[in-house]
Amino acid sequence: MDYVKAFIIGGLICAVVQILLDRTKLMPGRVMVLLVCAGAVLGFCGIYKPFQEFAGSGASVPLLGFGNVLWQGVKEAVDKNGFIGVFMGGFKAGAVGISAALIFGYIASFIFEPKMKK
Repeated sequence: MDYVKAFIIGGLICAVVQILLDRTKLMPGRVMVLLVCAGAVLGFCGIYKPFQEFAGSGASVPLLGFGNVLWQGVKEAVDKNGFIGVFMGGFKAGAVGISAALIFGYIASFIFEPKMKK
């Protein structure tokens, strides 16, 4: 049942984003930034944690989850190191996700033939 719930919640998030892309003139990069910022704001307000406990991976895998991870990292670093934690917390918390995206993107560029738009 957890898989079904994660699939439905993740699908709903993706559907809302796709509708936002189709119905507005927002560029995909701006929508991605909006999702990351929304995840950080929801984490700050204390709304994201109960949502993530309910939805499981359906909430933690999309970009909303990355925003929440950044917020949690900054929060923990500020509690531990003071003001300087604002600058280092997000990097430590999000390092695995960013590294994985870079590595898999690099591997994919060898498997598939990237083409430049004309």
